[in-house]
Amino acid sequence: MEFQFRDVAVKGQETHVQSTFVADDIARNRNDVSISKPVDVDLMVKAEGDGRVGVHGQLTATLELVCSRCLSTFTETYVIPFDEQFKLTDSTDLPAEGEEDDVISVTADLIDLQPYVEEALVINLPYAPLCVETCKGLCPTCGTNRNEQSCDCRNERIDPRLAGLQDFFKK
Repeated sequence: MEFQFRDVAVKGQETHVQSTFVADDIARNRNDVSISKPVDVDLMVKAEGDGRVGVHGQLTATLELVCSRCLSTFTETYVIPFDEQFKLTDSTDLPAEGEEDDVISVTADLIDLQPYVEEALVINLPYAPLCVETCKGLCPTCGTNRNEQSCDCRNERIDPRLAGLQDFFKK
């Protein structure tokens, strides 16, 4: 996943980057996310003026997730947008005052997109995956999956300072 900066910025050549990569290592520290299939990358590289090159497109990743509420395993496909801008600078150049922070300064003519693609994937991994938005989760008392069956557990929490009043109105 590379492109020649000068070919795009100076000559105006648009480049279409299509690739796949195995992303097993990206979620290695997470027990609730695994990336089982290679991630598809579809990007368009083109000059955007002012010596900048824009890379726009999307990543498609199929993730195996564990629901944060009921602990069931499910698979979901995420389409992640990718938008980055690059600008070629000399290694001694300081960024101009007021220059945008979202422009990535590079010093080499050959730009490898792999680390930027991996970063976009990591940033867009779900924080607390849910199998469905209305997931009821597990019963905190008996551990029953409340999506599959209900239980008769009483899960009322009583403030210990008021526990003495619990039986006050019982006959």
